Amino acid sequence: MVTGVRRAARLVGTALGLAALISMAALAAAQAPWTAPAGEKEKKNPLPADAQTIEQGRKVAQVNCVTCHGAKGKGDGAASVALNPKPADWTSKAVQDDTDGELFWKISTGRGAMPAWRHLPEKDRWALVGYIHSLAAK
Repeated sequence: MVTGVRRAARLVGTALGLAALISMAALAAAQAPWTAPAGEKEKKNPLPADAQTIEQGRKVAQVNCVTCHGAKGKGDGAASVALNPKPADWTSKAVQDDTDGELFWKISTGRGAMPAWRHLPEKDRWALVGYIHSLAAK
């Protein structure tokens, strides 16, 4: 009986150690530079950079993104306090330097705590890209 308890305790310890290693690897991967594949970087937004597109993107952000990225896209949403790494500040030079294709790819694929938004219509994801780039001067 004692041998069985020891064996069970060893299995539980091994499982917990493995779970910790997996969690640390996932955290390390989420903090590495997030680079879109070369073919994605070159994609251009098919939507015009006009007020209608930006408004559509703002609406998409209000419904899907403000919890983490905040109402003004600064990465300061209510959920951001619990996230590591922190959500991107869409007004930052780093985000604004991303091409349309890079942003579209990141929105579509997600990483770490950021979900993949590929279930959103493509037009909404492109509108969100336009909205994010409209925040450059804000």
